[in-house]
Amino acid sequence: MIDSGFETKSLRMELLLLVTFQAPAADVERIMEAVVAITPLHMGKYDGNAYQSAQGIERYRTLEGSAAGAEIELRRRPGTVEVSFELPDDQALAARVVEAIFQAHSYQEPVIRIQPLLTSRSKGLDDHTNPNRWWNTTGDWKKADLQVRENA
Repeated sequence: MIDSGFETKSLRMELLLLVTFQAPAADVERIMEAVVAITPLHMGKYDGNAYQSAQGIERYRTLEGSAAGAEIELRRRPGTVEVSFELPDDQALAARVVEAIFQAHSYQEPVIRIQPLLTSRSKGLDDHTNPNRWWNTTGDWKKADLQVRENA
């Protein structure tokens, strides 16, 4: 296992923490507001960086002592997503973020995971002529999507 960062011509691989949580899609904005109140989630020249999966189905059964009480049937909750983002390798910061997620979450026992990982950070080299970059292909996806909707 690679346990320290390294560099290539174009980027650095840095040791960071991957934070992942599961929540109803309706809760994500409230939870992420609590997270970015603690840390801006920077990635190069961007902030507020996180990934949210498509909605899926969470499965669980409540046991004695849970807020809902013990149940026999397995529950299936549609509309659950997984959100992930990266933090510096800082245990005190991670503890504050996890507590913020817990306090803003609607679940009694939220699923929160932290894993160490190597992740890329661009060196910011001038690659304006790279034919694979979005600005040299279809352009800004958000503006392109807006134009498609306006023309529909």
